[in-house]
Amino acid sequence: MGQEAVDSSHPHVAQEFYLVAKNLGRDPRLLRHRKVGRARAHDEHWRLGGSWLLAAPGGDGTREGVNTQRYHESEIDRITRVAFEMARKRGGRVTSAEKSNVMESGLLWREIVTRVHSEYQDVELSHMLADNCAMQLVKEPKQFDVIVTDNLFGDLLSDEAAMLTGSLGMLPSASLGDGGPGLYEPIHGSAPDITGLGIANPIATILSLAMALRYSLNMIEEADLIEQAVGNTLDGGYRSADIWSEGMTKVSTVEMGDAVLSALDALKNKN
Repeated sequence: MGQEAVDSSHPHVAQEFYLVAKNLGRDPRLLRHRKVGRARAHDEHWRLGGSWLLAAPGGDGTREGVNTQRYHESEIDRITRVAFEMARKRGGRVTSAEKSNVMESGLLWREIVTRVHSEYQDVELSHMLADNCAMQLVKEPKQFDVIVTDNLFGDLLSDEAAMLTGSLGMLPSASLGDGGPGLYEPIHGSAPDITGLGIANPIATILSLAMALRYSLNMIEEADLIEQAVGNTLDGGYRSADIWSEGMTKVSTVEMGDAVLSALDALKNKN
């Protein structure tokens, strides 16, 4: 998670809040509230949001680390509404993941999510403890539609869920804020070491376009067509190098893109 250093003379530690929605392949989506703290140094401690590294009492030179999790009602309310709106465009189900059994922030999280749900009665809501959610993602990922969670648990669950698809090359993502168009991109890096080799998987980029169509442009049918075309291509056995296995057809980056385009044309002609 990014962090930005600011002038140590600044009287407060500023925080920026934005939403990160990660598409987990062709199945569930995880909506994570990410807090990006701005850090500053002050005397004998370094603070990042709700984290401190400071000299321990007693003056023996040892240190202790302190982390807090703080959520305001408005933050939870905002991301919960995004989750319900997203579910309305998908399977109509939201799972809220927290640790209300041991954390006060989790109790508040559950309370606010439940309250907001009263305005979205057409969406099914379930609550799940975050550790159980981690297990259920491995055990039966298709039980989930949209998962909404906080920054800490979202950091863990999103990495776990990423491997359900077998490759980062399959994963699009969206950074969504209030009122903006959103930023859509694959979650993987640029990988300059494989430039020109024709082995990069283009599916995450293609699915990022589908997400933009669905969530920013409200072009649901077009998004569905692109996602179905990707699914049909994979069902046809086409695989880029990162997801290839015996019995599948290994294709290059361009060939995979062409295969998706062909599948898209077939769907358009069918419709």
